[in-house]
Amino acid sequence: MSERNGGNPVGATGAPTGTKSVPFGPASPLRARSARTAWGKVGTPVCPSAPDRLPRLRTSDSFPFGIEEEFFLIDAATKSIVLTRPPRFLDQLKEALGAQVSTEMLQSQIEVSTLPHVDMVTAGAELKHLRHTVASIAAQHGFAIIAAGTHPTADWWQAQPSPGARYETIMHDLGMIGKRDMLCGMHVHIELPNGEDRLDVMCRMLPYLPLFIALSTSSPFWQSHVTGLMGYRLAAYDELPRTGVPELLRSREEFDAYIEALTRAGVIADSSYIWWAIRPSLRHPTLELRAPDSCTFVDHAVAIAALYRALARRLCRDPMHNCDITPVQRAVIIENKWRAQRYGLHGTFADERGRGALTVSDMLDEVLDAVLPDAEALGCVDEVMRCRAIVDGGTSADIQLAIFETQAKDRGPAQGLAAVTDWLAAATLQ
Repeated sequence: MSERNGGNPVGATGAPTGTKSVPFGPASPLRARSARTAWGKVGTPVCPSAPDRLPRLRTSDSFPFGIEEEFFLIDAATKSIVLTRPPRFLDQLKEALGAQVSTEMLQSQIEVSTLPHVDMVTAGAELKHLRHTVASIAAQHGFAIIAAGTHPTADWWQAQPSPGARYETIMHDLGMIGKRDMLCGMHVHIELPNGEDRLDVMCRMLPYLPLFIALSTSSPFWQSHVTGLMGYRLAAYDELPRTGVPELLRSREEFDAYIEALTRAGVIADSSYIWWAIRPSLRHPTLELRAPDSCTFVDHAVAIAALYRALARRLCRDPMHNCDITPVQRAVIIENKWRAQRYGLHGTFADERGRGALTVSDMLDEVLDAVLPDAEALGCVDEVMRCRAIVDGGTSADIQLAIFETQAKDRGPAQGLAAVTDWLAAATLQ
């Protein structure tokens, strides 16, 4: 499902026995002046009339989803980053997992993708299967994997790009900041009941992006330094163009006009070069959440995916919800995104409705109350409620910092960082 590397998990082999999945439908083209449906004129009011926004949800809609995870490839003994991949290693991965495993921009990264699912339990089982399969093959080469937004001690300037024409083009375009993309995220794809609504749902999902970031933080270190941020990954990633909170492009025509302007100018080849924190997928008929860090714990990844899935159903069930987001509200969302990166679970958000500061815990409680009927309908109440356990128990970033502080106090910073990478390698396979 990844569009930074062109991977496609649909129909791939390697899923654990008993995994239930459904294929995503064909992706509709995202190009200017599409004639497939009437989306209204460019510049239509921010909140269309009620007859145009009647609920479209059908009881049979199951909101199929898929999860992509990016991992760091590390030396099993030293836990330092692996700069170059042996060709045979990737061949073995492909033999075992087919198109469900792919390369990323840098040779130190590996990505796996689940099949499309309608059940959170089997998706979680497949994620564990994918992690353990990659780790088992990596061990044959003296490697291991860690799931985190950043590697605590990796030096980005040593990064080696993956071979391939697409990566060569990207690295040439990005220059030095392409090498700085030594970052790993988690992406969640959701297929909506009507794929034509992806731009509308994307805009109405924006207020929740900071919450997803806060729940997933796993990148407090960068180049052997404590960054002061719980989620440093997005601070580095947002150096790239076309990242961050999407523009308020509410219709297909507006989005396609934006893409057409860039493609005609030779800036990008297609919309897969749009790397927003949430975007309509080009390859699949899905809305792709890209904001979260790679989650060290599978249970955290599944919980965040379940919350996103339930929120997608909530927004489809109530087309008026968040239908009138303004540029001022988008500016508040950008500020809250920063606060989620900086403070993780321990900060506060500016409330767009004027209620002052709202804790992450309070915002989560409000969201959980709102999506409970949707979680029940989708059969994922337990997984959605696990987000509360994340707030109560802390994210990977919280644990990493606690380990570092304890070990560094007695043994020094270098040993503190070594203890963190040891923990990450072990926790990734729990």
